[in-house]
Amino acid sequence: MPPRAKISREAIIEAGLALVRREGAEALNVRRVAAELGCSTQPVMYQFPTMADLRDAIYRSADAWHSQFLMAPEPDVDPLLSIGLRYVRFGAEERHLFRFLFQSDQYAHMDIRELLAAYDAPLAPVYAVLQAEAGCGPEQCRAIFAQLFITAHGLASLLANNAMRYDPEFCSKILVAAFEGAMKGEEQ
Repeated sequence: MPPRAKISREAIIEAGLALVRREGAEALNVRRVAAELGCSTQPVMYQFPTMADLRDAIYRSADAWHSQFLMAPEPDVDPLLSIGLRYVRFGAEERHLFRFLFQSDQYAHMDIRELLAAYDAPLAPVYAVLQAEAGCGPEQCRAIFAQLFITAHGLASLLANNAMRYDPEFCSKILVAAFEGAMKGEEQ
């Protein structure tokens, strides 16, 4: 019977996530994760036989962390606007993690419709807020969300890739205008 692993999968994933948050996906490799943990590469390779396995586990953890970040309400802000602002703020505050999640080849060969369909179930809480806010049905909700997502993602991408200052008031105005435009577009 092989010896019991002393370093857990969860500890390895946490160390990898911390590394990506601090230095970016380019720094992610078995040696660097092992160094984060203060161990040899053997425990990391025992839990994750390939780099792809390790990267995927860290990606899923980052995605879950991102989802929790989005759904934490901003005080005194409309719930839907809060989600959009938090998405944009995530790009500003978590530049490396944003790029790891959304600007890697994770979505290679997909189009935007496929991307949104792939996240249909995880987006259910966001759709629920949108449906309550806009009073729309599921298909209209998805169409409005697509426009809001593209707008928020554009703002977040600008912040994540440049040393720009996050201005919540400006971003709020842009997101509200995108929402109003999407609502008018769906009325026609």
